[in-house]
Amino acid sequence: MAEAGINQAQNSPAPEAQQTTDGFHLVIDALKLNDIDTIFGLVGIPITDLARLAQAEGMRFIGFRHEQNAGNAAAVAGFMTKKPGICLTVSAPGFLNGLTALANATTNCFPMILISGSSEREIVDLQQGDYEEMDQLNAAKPYAKAAYRVLHAEDIGIGVARAIRAAVSGRPGGVYLDLPAKLLAQTLDAVRARQSLVKVIDAAPRQIPAPDSVKRALDVLKGAKRPLILLGKGAAYAQADAQIRALVEKTGIPYLPMSMAKGLLPDTHEQSASAARSFVLAEADVVLLIGARLNWLLSHGKGKTWGAANGPKQFVQIDIAPTEIDSNVAIEAPVIGDIGSCVEALLEGIGEHFPQPGAEWLEAVADRKNKNLAKMAATLDKSPTPMNFHSALRAIRDVLKTRPDINVVNEGANTLDYARSIIDMYEPRKRFDSGTWGIMGIGMGFAIGAAVTSGTQVVAIEGDSAFGFSGMELETICRYNLPVCTIVFNNNGVYRGTDVNMGGGADTAPTAFVKNARYDRMMEAFGGIGHQASTPEELTAALLEAIASGKPTLINAVIDEAAGTESGRLTNLNPQSAAMKK
Repeated sequence: MAEAGINQAQNSPAPEAQQTTDGFHLVIDALKLNDIDTIFGLVGIPITDLARLAQAEGMRFIGFRHEQNAGNAAAVAGFMTKKPGICLTVSAPGFLNGLTALANATTNCFPMILISGSSEREIVDLQQGDYEEMDQLNAAKPYAKAAYRVLHAEDIGIGVARAIRAAVSGRPGGVYLDLPAKLLAQTLDAVRARQSLVKVIDAAPRQIPAPDSVKRALDVLKGAKRPLILLGKGAAYAQADAQIRALVEKTGIPYLPMSMAKGLLPDTHEQSASAARSFVLAEADVVLLIGARLNWLLSHGKGKTWGAANGPKQFVQIDIAPTEIDSNVAIEAPVIGDIGSCVEALLEGIGEHFPQPGAEWLEAVADRKNKNLAKMAATLDKSPTPMNFHSALRAIRDVLKTRPDINVVNEGANTLDYARSIIDMYEPRKRFDSGTWGIMGIGMGFAIGAAVTSGTQVVAIEGDSAFGFSGMELETICRYNLPVCTIVFNNNGVYRGTDVNMGGGADTAPTAFVKNARYDRMMEAFGGIGHQASTPEELTAALLEAIASGKPTLINAVIDEAAGTESGRLTNLNPQSAAMKK
């Protein structure tokens, strides 16, 4: 019996108090405890084992070819889920590559956490020349909502918790979490380690608006003769879809969605004023902003866009950040709080009898809208050879309207500008584009992030210049067999392919690309499906086949190289080009 007892003791696991864990596992455990199950990133020293162990522990690791694209994927995942997307990078150069995506996430209010390995503090601070030595924490601070460094394994739980709360509370944004290499190898008693982990409770608590601010807002709206509701991507992020639709429909006020708010209500909704955008912005006397900022995308709320000759407008603005109020123009009625709570409060105040907009205003909006839609329809009905932006986008539009569940990624100059006005959206959080910064290069990162997060089909509509920033991620799409169809609008250059070297030299013009490039063969090189489309009919057939297959696909859509204008419809931002065209 004694011998049996000894053998049993030898075969039993060691008491838990004698077991240890390390920094690698603590990071993974902290993320999993907070229901984060996916990491986007690119491995290398010192975080390769972190990615391996995350997979071993049941997390999904999506490995990219460039950190910026991984960061963009994490950012769009955050926008879709209201949980911070996680991007993991190596130190110094890898961190800097991810920093662009982090800054973009902060600017666009997408919750994201950039986690980077780093050199040891004592070497960095003395500038002794460590491997990839860089003060990453201070480099990140100007471009992040918050930045933290963890030096001791017992603080990993708190560090992750603080990063999560900072990313999603108040106005969401990007957070940087610095993990020195030495930290990941630190060991800790298993019991103490488990006790150090933190489950974040109510990370983004409701912020109820003050009753007097709600009353003030309703009084301003009731006094309007030509009211307008403007929906920003913050309204889409809030996931208060039913409340926002109820507010729009109960008030009867025409609404205008910014590009990533398209689909909150179907673009075909009778109150949509998208087709009369310039008219309603100029003519409205009271504008209710819901999750939208009066930045450059809205001409800062002033000037000709807003009909300056008609006198000042009154703005009612719903925003979670008090500092956003009066950022460009005076706000008559600020309503501070989370969008869901604010819209609910307005609905309660409206009750059943809210004065509807006057018939004269509604008829004027409908008249301008119908005229513009008829004009656009006539343009879309044309089928020039080769294709132009309109005929190609018509083919895509007609396919996508049969599949409102498909995620649409869109970037470029003309490709972006025309697509957002031609392709209707019917469901919220299905359109992802260049956003507040208007940057190029989000395409494949956003497409991968949307596909991984939703598990459904993505169609990425890309200008050939924009595609070049992230085109190598075609391999990532194929490696994970993601249902992404990339459509490259190929007109041989930036804006157009007809520019020539003004100096007469042998070099091509700054805006010109290789003529007749076959982007479809890039996809085939990685095992995906490639199509060449020179007509709307070929484009339609290729897109239908791609959606039916759910396979990684690229369609090289050949566009007239003379089609397009510089910077799309933003030529005025390029002073030299504007001067040349006068």
